[in-house]
Amino acid sequence: MKNLAKAISFDQIDQYKKDLESQPGANALAKAVQNVGPQAASRGTLNDKAIKLAFSIELDTGKVTNQKQSGRCWMFSELNTMRHFAGEKFGIKDLELSQAYLAFYDRIEKSNLFLEQVIANPTASPTEDRKLATLLEQPNGDGGQFDNAPALIEKYGIVPKSVMPETFNSSATGQINAVLNLKLRKAASEIQQAAKAGKDQDALEAIKDDNLSAIYRIVAYAYGNPPATFDFEYRDDKKNFHADRGLTPKEFYAKYVGWDLGQYVNLVADPRKTKQYFQAYSLPSQNTVVGGRPITFVNVPADQLAKLAIKQLQAGEAVWFGNDVGQDVDRDTGTLTGGLYDYSTLFGFDMKLGVAERFATRQAEVTHAMTLTGVDLDDNGQPTRWKVENSWGKDRGNDGYYVADQSWFEQYAYEVAIRKDLLTPEILAATQTEPIPLDPWDELH
Repeated sequence: MKNLAKAISFDQIDQYKKDLESQPGANALAKAVQNVGPQAASRGTLNDKAIKLAFSIELDTGKVTNQKQSGRCWMFSELNTMRHFAGEKFGIKDLELSQAYLAFYDRIEKSNLFLEQVIANPTASPTEDRKLATLLEQPNGDGGQFDNAPALIEKYGIVPKSVMPETFNSSATGQINAVLNLKLRKAASEIQQAAKAGKDQDALEAIKDDNLSAIYRIVAYAYGNPPATFDFEYRDDKKNFHADRGLTPKEFYAKYVGWDLGQYVNLVADPRKTKQYFQAYSLPSQNTVVGGRPITFVNVPADQLAKLAIKQLQAGEAVWFGNDVGQDVDRDTGTLTGGLYDYSTLFGFDMKLGVAERFATRQAEVTHAMTLTGVDLDDNGQPTRWKVENSWGKDRGNDGYYVADQSWFEQYAYEVAIRKDLLTPEILAATQTEPIPLDPWDELH
């Protein structure tokens, strides 16, 4: 095939220099960018009204949590919605559920799913099979989707944080991620070699089981061994002491949270033409609990996310939402403001992309999950700003809470989890459509 790539000529370089010199204020702008970076140089002035910590609808929530150096935002956000509910129900405002407990089983289940996917096509080569290549990039990370937490809770239950607290490894997952990925890649190699040697399915499953035993040991060393039963002792907000003894994790969940986890539907707003509105989709490559709850969501027009989130807040319940938190965020002040960093004006050319364009070019990603705990509505009932509970600790934002203006929400909030009884008939009907499976490399992955 003829090589059509063209090198940059020195004439072009000379022209680029002339273009730069013709730019008004280029020297001053260059000094600003060099001294403080493009974000600070392009940062706009925050609108006091948009970032005001006052909301017409606001839930009474307690102290924020801290995921620290881990990718468990999806889990923290979901457990936060549950702890607010349980805390209000039993008068324990700052009840915190154990993220380490759920993370322990998440690592085990992810390992099993990865090895099952290798066994499903054991002679595949990562140089020829895109799915295998994608899986091998990170066999076991600590990120996840909304449905992953319900699947884990339905199988394993949950415990208070006091029963299974954080460890170094649950809070800073980089090292344990590397160890697990090394072990799983080696296990994948063992399965592939056995398959090429003509070993049958039972032999491949035996290799998987041996490796899962090793994975359990690694995770137990890192996170501690989860309790089979425990005593739940606490003082409520009126200082009364309570002791509930000999609980299993599933009994604790049933008694102190008790949600029907099947009542929530994950809604996504993806405006690309490759995605249909009012259609269910699935991510089988991330169904971490094999045989458990699958990851599904319904694609809806973007305006539905805000409308339904408001309905759920009005009903007194917080809202899990997936977003691209790295965009237009000021972490020091805890503000999420659409257009906060104006790179187009700074550099002198249009750098704006619509949501569909951002997804199509991989500029947009669902990088984080947080919890909506309040919203301010104007006189026409339209949202102006949102109260956001983050999981980055109390030293970020306003004691850990952020304020997102409506412009930011429209551009960077892509998912919300909503109760079925609050959905429109059209969306509810869409939950019954046959989910279209997405590839592991889809932008919504």
